[in-house]
Amino acid sequence: MNPEKKRRLEKKGWKIGGVEEFLGLTREETAYIDLKISLGESLNSMRDERNMTQIQLAKLLKTSQSRVAKMEAGDPSVSLDLLIRSLMTLGATRTDLARLIA
Repeated sequence: MNPEKKRRLEKKGWKIGGVEEFLGLTREETAYIDLKISLGESLNSMRDERNMTQIQLAKLLKTSQSRVAKMEAGDPSVSLDLLIRSLMTLGATRTDLARLIA
């Protein structure tokens, strides 16, 4: 945010903070969410690199296109297990996964 705009908002009584503070998330919860988002974005990138549609990936994973969309968007209903298995199905190695997690 523009520092001048931030200063004006704070002067008018607005409190500026992050999502973590607004939602009351712990560092661990924030890290978990960031991890899921990172894995989902990586799944999307790997799928795009292979010129696959969400439907094609869904058939490969024996799931639905909407589930793939949720995986790529970091939906809370998607488990880390599913994200990791999906990345490995697309060819991600343990080293790739370690790099993503780090």
